[in-house]
Amino acid sequence: MKLTVLNENVAGNDCSAEHGLSYFIEDDTNLLFDTGPSDVIIRNAEKLKIDLDKIPTVVLSHGHWDHGNGLLYLKDKKLITHPESFSFKHRRGSKVTNGLPITLREAKERFNLILTRDPYPVSENITFLGEIPRINDFESKTTSFIKEDGSPDFMPDDSALAINSPKGLIVVTGCSHSGICNIAEHARYVMGSDKVYAVIGGFHLKKDDKVLEKTINYFKKLKVEHLYPSHCTELPALARFYCEFGIMQLLSGDILTF
Repeated sequence: MKLTVLNENVAGNDCSAEHGLSYFIEDDTNLLFDTGPSDVIIRNAEKLKIDLDKIPTVVLSHGHWDHGNGLLYLKDKKLITHPESFSFKHRRGSKVTNGLPITLREAKERFNLILTRDPYPVSENITFLGEIPRINDFESKTTSFIKEDGSPDFMPDDSALAINSPKGLIVVTGCSHSGICNIAEHARYVMGSDKVYAVIGGFHLKKDDKVLEKTINYFKKLKVEHLYPSHCTELPALARFYCEFGIMQLLSGDILTF
């Protein structure tokens, strides 16, 4: 499996960067995982000599602008996501929406839209995990987001990919609002595999606190060999991951091969 970082929070390899995430994944099929916050994926793809027109599938991890605004620059592809990705998205205390730039109706017009709460096989090796069960006692217990009626939005649309490899599962996540450990556990269950080889993407960890401690212990117990926390993983958490696992920082333009 080959993963090219089309957008990350930090620039690299002569590629631009904005707050957001987008990966180009090459395996037994090619797909775009998330689309970033703007046309930055178009500009970076040109620099990396990646033809976005030839990518048949887009998988959207959840319905936030920094992962989905790039949909405005794409069309005529299969788009796989959770049904609630197109629901009202708002941060508590703000009057500015943080949802997607297109409506459900517009998405149906632009894409071959597949909405699913259940795991969905993208290819023989790759599975969209669908809605993530919140099974542990330390993740996704609070939220800064609200629904249209003012009730808390715990982002049921937040999902990820699980990819089979000879060395174990590769988990690719956008923001992990549902909890990165919950996601990895669901990947193991869905794919019928105990071994998680690599975890890549936004972990949504902000502080060096008890949640981070339990997350680190979880990854150590699983003996995950490669961790790439990025995007919405903030500096205190990144520093701790570096001390515990010797991680590298992902940059726009980086290429990972497994």
